[in-house]
Amino acid sequence: MSSLIPARTDFSIVAMADEWLVVGKPAPLIVHPTNDRAEVTLLGELKVRWPEEEFFFINRLDRETSGCVLIAKSRGAARVFGKQMMRRQIKKGYRAIVHGWPDWDEKRVEAPMIRKGEVEESAIWVRQVVHESGKDCATRFSVVRRFERSEGRFSVVRCEPETGRTHQLRVHLEYLGYPIVGDKIYGGDGSCYLEFLEGGWTQALEAKLLLSRQALHGSELVFDWEGEELSLSCPWTADLEEFCLGEGSQKPLH
Repeated sequence: MSSLIPARTDFSIVAMADEWLVVGKPAPLIVHPTNDRAEVTLLGELKVRWPEEEFFFINRLDRETSGCVLIAKSRGAARVFGKQMMRRQIKKGYRAIVHGWPDWDEKRVEAPMIRKGEVEESAIWVRQVVHESGKDCATRFSVVRRFERSEGRFSVVRCEPETGRTHQLRVHLEYLGYPIVGDKIYGGDGSCYLEFLEGGWTQALEAKLLLSRQALHGSELVFDWEGEELSLSCPWTADLEEFCLGEGSQKPLH
């Protein structure tokens, strides 16, 4: 049996002002169209609710990543936030559920990244890899919780990217030996991703991946607006919290 995983459209409003808003994006849901294929997007859902508004995405999350997305509602606000992004003044915090118990509580990873196909053969065009010829890349990690389920040991890890490379958190966690639960590309050799593209979501994939999407959540955004520093957070989603609860022995994570 195989099936497609329908897009979720139940985004939440984290905060809203005249010229911007922050939404909690569900997963799976792509932020905006990437090709000519008709599909449900966050942009499309926003336009359904506010058809007269313009929207400019300041940060983007992968289709299978949930969490905070900052959106400008005017070109002026988009320019202001764009400058902050270029200067790395917008801080982003994530939480991930990973396989295993890290033997550290805090760790900073400084490991350059490049698209894998540029240095070796890769069946997945977008896949990135740590490589000395890549672009500089740094992330801070800290363990929030270690827990067990019948499938093994897992941890909740807070992630703070210092740079903004494609798939940075996923690649650095795989590099450390603690891949993200449900990650079809970086949870192994990538065969799960190719299998999913070919045949959709199956019981066999569920047994391997445990979750139908990667357990990565954009939990926090910090940015400046009109001289005031704003710190906004997006609650941990129900599917990830339920995974952490396991057999019911854990307290909810907020």
